[in-house]
Amino acid sequence: MDISSSLRSVIGSYQDPYLQTDLFSAGIVESFTENNAAVQLSLVFPYVNKGQQGSVAQQLTQLLIGAGAKSVDIKQQVVIKAGEQKCQVASVEKVKNILAISSGKGGVGKSTTTVNLALALVAEGAVVGILDADIYGPSQGMMLGIKPGTHPQPLADDKMLPISSLGVVSMSIAYMIDETTPMVWRGPMASGAISQMVNQTQWGELDYLLIDMPPGTGDIQLTLSQKVPVTAAIVVTTPQDIALLDAKRGIEMFRKVDIPVLGVVENMSVHICSNCGHQEHIFGDGGGARIASDYQSELLGALPLDIDIRQQADSGLPTVAADSEGLIAANFRDIARRVSARLGQLNAQSNRGPQLSIVED
Repeated sequence: MDISSSLRSVIGSYQDPYLQTDLFSAGIVESFTENNAAVQLSLVFPYVNKGQQGSVAQQLTQLLIGAGAKSVDIKQQVVIKAGEQKCQVASVEKVKNILAISSGKGGVGKSTTTVNLALALVAEGAVVGILDADIYGPSQGMMLGIKPGTHPQPLADDKMLPISSLGVVSMSIAYMIDETTPMVWRGPMASGAISQMVNQTQWGELDYLLIDMPPGTGDIQLTLSQKVPVTAAIVVTTPQDIALLDAKRGIEMFRKVDIPVLGVVENMSVHICSNCGHQEHIFGDGGGARIASDYQSELLGALPLDIDIRQQADSGLPTVAADSEGLIAANFRDIARRVSARLGQLNAQSNRGPQLSIVED
């Protein structure tokens, strides 16, 4: 085997940790050249991985040098594919992927997970927006540090711009009302407000638009599922049995409206004592993994029950922004890369088109 073939074989032995396949099979190797043992390698990833690129370059360089390369030049870039839009909505036509973040019940940390996931995707190199679809309990504005009384900039034809904060653009009913005003609306009125926010907001070019869904499986969920081109969904739950029961209902709802569920995020999975370091599974153990297995899905990540997550979100500077080098932020960024990778795989499958074969009778 000549050195070029040997080096190519070494590249093929590297398994991408998020796509769980080799770089050639994943279509990541854009070009590979070798001249007198000098290697030039160009990689194009279908998911955001800014936090991993240094590690990828280091590991591949070590493998190639070990196989006889004298020098290694690795270039990496990311190209996010757009999901298939099952319905056309002009305001989101430049949004590549719309991801619904759902929970079967309230109080499981869905909104906190949404905002930290959005910030983690930004940290990994994506352009991200958040639609706060929880009409009765909007919280994204507070967690993004947007001052009460801040309103969207109006445009012509009753359009408006989303509000930018911490590198994320967002829209919420909270930006249009006083913070103490209760939304005493019946379901159709709330659904109509959501439709207006979607249709009148000029989102611009986004890699990902995260929808912070209200808890449950009611009118608003159906409106968003039917009238917005949602690419996929994530279900947030705690390990508690009652939360898992409601999470199952959420997964079944997405199945009925033909929206793929990427996986499950288990929140409050373990409490670590800040004084002694003792770990305790207050709400149960392994529930997220079980529900993911039951529905042939994936546990995308498990997050601890930590007071800092709550305090930082309440202060308007969520954990990924407040402690960007901390362990919890690293956990969120790992989930962000996993989510982005799964969306990339999903979109590659949906854009492949029909597979034809000839069978003899």
